Amino acid sequence: MLLGLLLPVSAFGEYAEIHGIKMYYEIRGEGQPVVLLHGGTSTIETSFSEQIPVLARNHRVIAIEQMGHGHTGDVGGRELSYEGMAEDTAALLVHLGIQNADIVGWSDGGQLALRLAFTHPELVRRVVASGVGLGAVNPQMQQAMRALSADTWPAHVREEYARVSPDGAAHWPVFFDKVRTMWAKPTWGISEPELGRIKATVLIVAGDRDFTRVEETTRIFRMIPGARLAILPATDHYTFQKRAGWLNPIILDFLDGN
Repeated sequence: MLLGLLLPVSAFGEYAEIHGIKMYYEIRGEGQPVVLLHGGTSTIETSFSEQIPVLARNHRVIAIEQMGHGHTGDVGGRELSYEGMAEDTAALLVHLGIQNADIVGWSDGGQLALRLAFTHPELVRRVVASGVGLGAVNPQMQQAMRALSADTWPAHVREEYARVSPDGAAHWPVFFDKVRTMWAKPTWGISEPELGRIKATVLIVAGDRDFTRVEETTRIFRMIPGARLAILPATDHYTFQKRAGWLNPIILDFLDGN
């Protein structure tokens, strides 16, 4: 059930009631809508602080925080899944009256961007997806994911969670366990046949030292009809944060070009 907007929480932030979640989003600028989808355990700020001012000059930027992330609280008894987060995102865009948007996603947000393009093509015009994989997790990777520790996760992520989460810092281990469980599932990505049915124009981005091997990134690129590919040299998973000077012009050219 979609309810009306609640009171603003900042100069840009609003909440909407979506599928029982008080879902946080920010809107800046005017023009063609560009939806920003953050990475796993991250926030709008930690994912896209280098992109929002640039994009908002000539676009309507809608940045969203998923269940349990950032200003959006967790929901007890509900697991995290890419399917669920994609449906939450689609419902929020419908609630805001947004169609034919450009979707920019990093890491988990990139997975959501590709899933939205497949499941809700009416909402998506173009997609930029960085740091994505096919989502087939072997037993060794599953074990590695389960071994991830909430206590040793990057300090800046934990500090941002403690600063903005409505659930408070004490909830971090509970939330992190949900994320870790989602990552450890045997399969969680979009299949190759599903990628082949994407109609939106897609730009696949990765660092040459990303978590996903360049060979798998190239495979994803080749599965999507008419897709484009940008591999950033000497770059790890943190493309948006560390290579904004390279990546921002590429994104603008892709979104605004032919």
